[in-house]
Amino acid sequence: MTTPPRLRPLLDQFDFACERLLGRLRGPVMDSGDGTDTRVEPLTDEEYLWEPVPGCWSVRPRAAGPGPRATFLAGAGDWGRDAAAYPHPWPPPVTTIAWRLSHLTEMLVLRADHTTGSRSATREEHPVGGDAAGAVEALASGAAAWRAVLLGADDAALDTVGYCAYPYGSDVEEPFRDIVWWVNQEVLHHGAEIALLRDLHRAAGPA
Repeated sequence: MTTPPRLRPLLDQFDFACERLLGRLRGPVMDSGDGTDTRVEPLTDEEYLWEPVPGCWSVRPRAAGPGPRATFLAGAGDWGRDAAAYPHPWPPPVTTIAWRLSHLTEMLVLRADHTTGSRSATREEHPVGGDAAGAVEALASGAAAWRAVLLGADDAALDTVGYCAYPYGSDVEEPFRDIVWWVNQEVLHHGAEIALLRDLHRAAGPA
């Protein structure tokens, strides 16, 4: 299928954002933005779970229970992600790289499922990873799943309200082109946050 001209810039933006984020997490080099390779170490488990300030939200062993101001651990498996019912705590907790990667991956995987998949995936069933390498590969898999959705969308789909039936946002009320734009913003802004947390961790030195 030929990518609709209106979708091509959004697809290119998504691809570049994911390429830069995954390069920043995997190493050994990433594009610095000017075509020059910059050395990057792979994300470690210590960085993944690093809490830069007290009271962070993160991912935790389910047996340990939720962190400060969280009321439950979202997701499935031996690990869960700090969460709370609406209204969320104010001011919002600072979140770790682990929390942000889990959030991004869940969003990509579930939105892909609720667009061209079974339309039945839930947050409660989505696995949460406790290690950095697994979380990075889960993100890559989620990005690939969402990209496959985009490649299968025709011009009519972009204008279809509810083409994505993701139940944790306004997707059922929005044309698909707006959802594609929003997913890009999520990858861009959380990707920048994750990169900054890596920089801060490096600057903080040994714990």
